[in-house]
Amino acid sequence: MSHIISKTTNVKFSEALITPKAPSYQGIELPWIKGNAELAPDSWKPLTERVFFVDLAKSGLQTIPCAVLQLQDLEELHLEKNEILEIPPEIRYLKNLKILYVNNNKINIISKEFGELTQLQSLDLSENPLTEGLPTQIVCRLQALRELRLYDMNLTELPAEICKMLLHLELLGLSGNEFAVLPWEIISLRNLKEIYLQRNKFCLLPVYLCQLCSLEILDMGQNALEYLPDEIRSLQKLKHLYLAYNNLRATPEALHDCISLRVLDLTGNQLYENKVNSLPKGIAELSVSNNQLCTIPPSIPTVASALQLLYLKNTQLKKLPSAIYCLKGLRILDLSQNRLRHFPKHICCLDKLELLSLDDSKVKEIPPEIKNLHNLKTLGLTGNRFQAFPQEICSLVSLERLHLGQHHGMKFTGLPDAITGLVNLKELYLENNLIEFLPATFGLLQSLKILDLHENRILEIPQSICDIQGLKQLIFDCNRLTQLPENLDQLQKLEVLSLTRNPLKEPPDDVYQQGIPAVFQYLQKKRHQRLMAIKLQSWWRGLMVRLQLGPFKDLFPKKNKKGKKEKGKKEKGKKEADKGKKQKGAKK
Repeated sequence: MSHIISKTTNVKFSEALITPKAPSYQGIELPWIKGNAELAPDSWKPLTERVFFVDLAKSGLQTIPCAVLQLQDLEELHLEKNEILEIPPEIRYLKNLKILYVNNNKINIISKEFGELTQLQSLDLSENPLTEGLPTQIVCRLQALRELRLYDMNLTELPAEICKMLLHLELLGLSGNEFAVLPWEIISLRNLKEIYLQRNKFCLLPVYLCQLCSLEILDMGQNALEYLPDEIRSLQKLKHLYLAYNNLRATPEALHDCISLRVLDLTGNQLYENKVNSLPKGIAELSVSNNQLCTIPPSIPTVASALQLLYLKNTQLKKLPSAIYCLKGLRILDLSQNRLRHFPKHICCLDKLELLSLDDSKVKEIPPEIKNLHNLKTLGLTGNRFQAFPQEICSLVSLERLHLGQHHGMKFTGLPDAITGLVNLKELYLENNLIEFLPATFGLLQSLKILDLHENRILEIPQSICDIQGLKQLIFDCNRLTQLPENLDQLQKLEVLSLTRNPLKEPPDDVYQQGIPAVFQYLQKKRHQRLMAIKLQSWWRGLMVRLQLGPFKDLFPKKNKKGKKEKGKKEKGKKEADKGKKQKGAKK
């Protein structure tokens, strides 16, 4: 089943997953080394003088190569996702190192010499066992640090010394630990702009955080917060506030005073309609999905001028108020998994809308007014109650992605010819229906790259599909195909061809199992054999005609046969007529 909004709900890239890779500083291209952990030290000699960037992530290393530790000009080193057990004393030779990623290793020991890296600005130690705990004294010597990431390390407390000594910190990543409180000394981090505390054990938002006047991003998702303190209004520079999956029952009025707030994520709390209080007027992205709202909170229309992304997935909505009309700036609207029985016509006035999701609702038809959504690029209608393909969609010329799988909805049996009017369509998902045939003109969808028709009743793929040169994925699992189009090998950009659970004969299963190149080779061979057979048959018949050999009646012109047959019929009719006259005369 293809739900588009699973990729867009809570559109927030976890900071923990972002790892810079580009080896450039202020637009200057720097020498760098990537991959190949087996490089011998000798092979590095020509580069040891001026190497600035080394990427040996996912290289199966158990130790840091000695050759790397000799690169005295090195500024950025990536060693994440290896099997490294320790940071050795020789690390001190990397005097100019500014960025170090050693996350996702098996580091237990960090040598005291590590503290001599006085130029280090960004350090990621995440997901290492460190059985003896965080070496606080060593880390505190790294006073140039601006970014410190300690994700998923089972830490129970943040040492106060770190807050006192690392005064230049701008980013502090502590998600995935066991924190329930923070030390009050954290107020010393006056330059802190981002703090990530997701997946910890906070029941209260630490009030000390509200004194960090430079804070721009605060992530406290997946904790157990029950309310927000009024002191939150002091965070005048706060731009992103993530509070998903807590136990919040209401938002405080004080939130209205966070005048810089642009992104607010309240997904998966215990909010009701009238408990989402006044919002900052500059809010651009708001998620209240997975709450028991039943209707749109009155506070949402008050931020109409700035709001661009609104997520209302699974909020028990039965209808939309006409106030939705005023959200003229909306680009993304998620209304999936609600109880809407009718397509809300007010949505058709939101002409800037680019993504609309109504997946898993109870919609039965689409109004003609949908054609007014001139900028709509993605439409999700999976799992609804359409009795036939809604032809009104075919007027959406700008549409690029269409999701109409019906795993939980009513299934339709065919596609209209008008679907070829979606000239910009790139991805089409029609899984779990009862479709038997595709229009013969399907090849007119020249922009199509992904076609998913698994779990249908397709008997034949039209030949015209071979004209879609940009097609990358063809998914026809669980259908009734017995053969493939003979020119399918023209799709040279095809990356995925999925045909499992079809009664396929051409090509046979053993060829299909070998992959796309084998399938294409088989089709080319069969086409060549068929062409040669036609040529040979034509030559043989021509030879027989020229030599007038054999009773090749099928080679004579049909009109001769027809003429002879008609002549015979006339003679037979004439004889019967004469016979009838004689019999009639005898009776008289």
